[in-house]
Amino acid sequence: MEESLIKTLSPLILAHIGDAYFHLYIRTRLLEVTHNITRLHDLSAEIVSAPAQAKSFVAIESSLTDGERDIFRRGRNATSHAPRKATVAEYHASTGFEALLGELYLRKNFERLDEICELAFAAAFKEIKL
Repeated sequence: MEESLIKTLSPLILAHIGDAYFHLYIRTRLLEVTHNITRLHDLSAEIVSAPAQAKSFVAIESSLTDGERDIFRRGRNATSHAPRKATVAEYHASTGFEALLGELYLRKNFERLDEICELAFAAAFKEIKL
């Protein structure tokens, strides 16, 4: 995708793409933990939830560049619907995190995308009770 087009996309569109990528990343990564489909579903649902993503972002924020933090802020500040299973702050933080992932994906910066997803996975996995 061209740079000029990426710059014009709404942060919510970036978050939509980032959400899809993060779901797939987490589901694939969890195959190293279990092959039980129910457990895979439960673990992935917990890790990709807005509260877990918000906590993961706090854990990895110091490893982000200024530009990545700017993308996060654009996503966090985007107007969106009220959350159902998260606080407004958690929902906005998760939207910002997903927007960052979406932009990295569309820019084909897969190395950095995987680094950030792995950091987020590690942070979220620490919080899970196995």
